Amino acid sequence: MSIRYLHAMIRTDNPDASHEFYTKGLGLVQTRRYDSEKGQFSLIYYATEQGAPEIELTHNWDGRRYSGGDQFGHLAFEVENIYQVCQNLQDMGVTILRPPRDGHMAFIKDPNGISIELLQAGESLTAQEPWLSMSNTGSW
Repeated sequence: MSIRYLHAMIRTDNPDASHEFYTKGLGLVQTRRYDSEKGQFSLIYYATEQGAPEIELTHNWDGRRYSGGDQFGHLAFEVENIYQVCQNLQDMGVTILRPPRDGHMAFIKDPNGISIELLQAGESLTAQEPWLSMSNTGSW
């Protein structure tokens, strides 16, 4: 089984100050950015170099303030076969919070309550049971 670490997500209410910190303070490069008018959020990625594991800064445009460490969102890993990984985890007793119904993305929590996003490498897999009919079992 192949797995690749992708990113850790942190929420920010001040993307400009965060950009200054990560680029000028730490010397990271902004690798990409996605702004969603419909979803009212921005995703801004930083890494030591293009292709290296990233920090994903999520800026929700709702004006919410973050403090005291509630900014941490999740770790993300790319997997070869999301259905196989989720089945292995489920067989271990791990609850799949957001099943991979789309063959692309799932969310789980580790034993410490840390949210983990699993993303299918390459193209999404064809939707299949039992994942199609599963509902979300919690928040991530």
